[in-house]
Amino acid sequence: MTTTLRNVSLWHLIAGIIMSVLGIYLWFNPMLSLMALAVYLGIAFIIVGLGYISASFSFSSGWYLVVGIMDLFVGILFVANIGITALTLPIIFAIWSMAVGGVQIFSSFQLKKNGLPWSWSLTAGLLGLIFGFWILAYPTIGAIAITGLMGAYILLYGIIEILEYSTNKRSLILN
Repeated sequence: MTTTLRNVSLWHLIAGIIMSVLGIYLWFNPMLSLMALAVYLGIAFIIVGLGYISASFSFSSGWYLVVGIMDLFVGILFVANIGITALTLPIIFAIWSMAVGGVQIFSSFQLKKNGLPWSWSLTAGLLGLIFGFWILAYPTIGAIAITGLMGAYILLYGIIEILEYSTNKRSLILN
């Protein structure tokens, strides 16, 4: 029995080191982290919003259109006002989370009425509302949570790249 190993180049190691350092750097520079997140989320919201708007025509769903317009609007706001967005990102994110949570709750009742699975949509909507209220009550903790999670994700991505490189190299030496 032969196993095929994926060729992991030196670039994985380099990318892993860069991403690990960047993740740690973002933990100690929360404003930069929030600004980067504002740009990233703005672009993501624009793309997702356009997707929802497109899907609303395919599925004849007014709710998809509402979510798409909200996402597109939030995305444009994020990208157009990066500094202000970074400062108010926890509050903006809380309001968005509550709005989408409300739409998900109302959508779940429409799904239930049509005999479709609805409980996950209801659960996600309720969690969105709770999360939004939590951030509004404690915006500083919300900012710390957002930047901490972003830094942790980037750091873990870097560590995985380094481990993938070292594991693959070790496997090649042992075989």
